[in-house]
Amino acid sequence: MTPITAAPITASNTPLLPFSRLQIGDNKGHPPHRSPMVRNPKLSYDRGTLILHPPPRGKDWLDYATWDDRIEKFRVPAIQYRALIGVLHRAQTPIDDKARAYLDLALVPRIDMTPYLHQQEALTEWQRSGKRGVVVLPTAAGKTYLAQLAMQSIQRSTLIMVPTLDLMHQWYAHFLAAFPDADVGLLGGGSRDRTAILISTYDSAAIHAESLGNLYGLLIFDECHHLPSGFNRVIAEYAIAPYRLGLTATPERSDGKHADLAYLIGPEVYRKSSEELSGIALAKHEATQIRVKLTEEERDRYDSLIKTRNAFLQERGIFLGSLDGWQKFVRESARSKAGRRAMLAHREARAIAFGTEGKLRVLADLLGQHHPERTLIFTDDNATVYRISQDFLIPAITHQTPVKERHEILDKFKSGEYPSIVASRVLNEGVDVPEARIAIVLSGTGSTREYVQRLGRVLRRGSDASKLALLYEVIAEETTEEGTVRRRQPKSPQPQQRKLELVPSPYAEDRQLLPRAAEPLPDWDTQPES
Repeated sequence: MTPITAAPITASNTPLLPFSRLQIGDNKGHPPHRSPMVRNPKLSYDRGTLILHPPPRGKDWLDYATWDDRIEKFRVPAIQYRALIGVLHRAQTPIDDKARAYLDLALVPRIDMTPYLHQQEALTEWQRSGKRGVVVLPTAAGKTYLAQLAMQSIQRSTLIMVPTLDLMHQWYAHFLAAFPDADVGLLGGGSRDRTAILISTYDSAAIHAESLGNLYGLLIFDECHHLPSGFNRVIAEYAIAPYRLGLTATPERSDGKHADLAYLIGPEVYRKSSEELSGIALAKHEATQIRVKLTEEERDRYDSLIKTRNAFLQERGIFLGSLDGWQKFVRESARSKAGRRAMLAHREARAIAFGTEGKLRVLADLLGQHHPERTLIFTDDNATVYRISQDFLIPAITHQTPVKERHEILDKFKSGEYPSIVASRVLNEGVDVPEARIAIVLSGTGSTREYVQRLGRVLRRGSDASKLALLYEVIAEETTEEGTVRRRQPKSPQPQQRKLELVPSPYAEDRQLLPRAAEPLPDWDTQPES
């Protein structure tokens, strides 16, 4: 791997204004309106900030600068590099730009395909937005190739961030094949390269943000909803990169910090849903909800647990309809025996809803119906994963599964040796399983992101243009699952409402349900932890 070093800026590698080193003067080589003895302002990079000295004339640049008494010079946040250079350019102020250390590249792709219409449209809108912004596309819609197109249009050293090691290696394999003549490296998982094209996990990029900040002209954020967290956001804030591309299927975050993406990356420039791409770039698909009822024993226990929890919530004035409410419940549950009992009751009630016997009977029916189709089974908790694995003799993958074992299971699943696998959230992001056609979600269906990610696991068409992907959501009736799914639906594709009465209900239709929590609204039970 060839380390990145700052290249001298020449006529052949000078980028387009306003990101070049400006040299404006009269025909004698003197800067305009300045004595030949006056030094031009110099801009340098210092651990995530810019130092500007001596101060330029004019005052517009002051909007970005702060005086640092320790060094008696002005500092500018690195993320403001592009705006600052633009202001100085418009004022025709010469600047000695020592901050920029990213390289001009000559990327010649060996993977050159005709882009789908949505990929070309997304690229065009991103370019119109100043080559900064967020593109929202469903899983399997070709975001990696869109990133390649962006790199080819920019031709600058590029840093790519991904959330997991699996994704890091997938992107690495793609760009090794796409640009075999370029230096492609990894940061994370034991690798510490400094190459012209660098693929990194968010964690590793954040740790090294101060030293990476001026080495890359283009930043690409895969699954960019991870960026606004307190730890990850320094990647964008400490970087001078004038060009930025965010890619995600679901930018929205429960804490509202998705609004920060406009500052960290740029505005949302393009969005397509899985419905809009169904049958074009993605497989056609159908989503079906199957509702099951708790057994009488499960119902009595569930209602008793909910009553215990709600009594504590009402006593403490806690409302679970928001992230703050859930965090308050967690804090209060650790301060008293009553709080502990309430939290244990809450968790046991969720376990009953997620792992009811009725769901397992539905699972058996669906597996028999679709055998030997490759099927992915998702649950919310590891206990249910291991129970299904044991009862149905299906390979299981959780966060506890060793890396080598997980790769072996996935390889055998792709080859068809294993027709089904069961997993918790570990397969939500970053697993490419194009052969899968059936997804069965037994629990953990509350958030839009989780729904889109799991649907995306079966939307890749592969070589079968006529593929029809099927997603089944199995929901326990009259439990918290109904509320969480109901709140998700207006933000996501509306599934077909096929209510299958697979487990006869022992209850009369006019059964009086207990309130779901200390909330005045009927859809109270948001589960932020899921």
